[in-house]
Amino acid sequence: MITGVRGSGKTVLLTEISSRLRTDDQWTVIPLSPEADMIHSLAAKLSNVRKYHELFRDAKINLSLFGIGLEIDGEPPVTDDETAIVQMLSGIRKKGGRVLITVDEVTNNPFVKHFASVYQILIREDLPVFLLMTGLYENIYDLQNEKSLTFLYRAPKVQLQPLNMSAIASTYRNVLQVDSETSAAMAKLTRGYAFAFQVLGYFTFLDPEHDYHSVMTKYRLYLDEYVYEKLWSELSGLDRKIVECMAQHNAQSVSDIKNLCGINNSLFSTYRQRLIRKGIVDGTRRGFLSFVLPLFDEFVRDQILFYD
Repeated sequence: MITGVRGSGKTVLLTEISSRLRTDDQWTVIPLSPEADMIHSLAAKLSNVRKYHELFRDAKINLSLFGIGLEIDGEPPVTDDETAIVQMLSGIRKKGGRVLITVDEVTNNPFVKHFASVYQILIREDLPVFLLMTGLYENIYDLQNEKSLTFLYRAPKVQLQPLNMSAIASTYRNVLQVDSETSAAMAKLTRGYAFAFQVLGYFTFLDPEHDYHSVMTKYRLYLDEYVYEKLWSELSGLDRKIVECMAQHNAQSVSDIKNLCGINNSLFSTYRQRLIRKGIVDGTRRGFLSFVLPLFDEFVRDQILFYD
């Protein structure tokens, strides 16, 4: 499970891993949409893997259900997707093959819950199937807290962290042909946020003078429109209250933030952890909170000024 704030590079990482494994003939990569019948889609896509057609035929797996035209004479047709999947994966196991299933931006819906319960069975059967999912923290948290899906708690989880600032500066310096001072200043403006790194670099590259100062308005508008407005809409009232206190008063001390918001210790601890997991604030420095996302404090102050 790969999790992180919107724009942190979850999909990019998923795509890169999928691309690398596709170069290995041992692996078959099956992308699934979380907004459709994932079990039927998995069965259909497995049946379409050409390198295993003869294998499925020899194993007397009837694939006419999926429109492949490999009906086996004298064999009863497969009447359900799960049976077909188990039969196909069993055949792939005998050939030493492996299947990676990828799901981007997973949510807690009936399709995903059904798929996860079937996947648990496939794992128990020791079939060569692997799962890589990306999602926002709250969506993955909701999914793994389903009573029948607690096995997901044991799945390794990768929380994407900010990009390396030196690497960002080096990229800007090499691509834009700017000096070290300028590239370092640009890197600081991104705070290591992957989407910000892309947007600032893109607009600066388009500028005739490669002057990042002249693209700051566009840079901020892109962050607001494509990420921050959505993040803001997903925050609860108390989430917003805490970040508003931080932004309006430039507060970073936990004691100051609690006093400004009028929140007791136990309640603040709960919402502090929520904001950290959402990737909005950083709590690694003991007794302090700071914003992770670039210019997010300015965005919050605008919400207070224009809408509250």
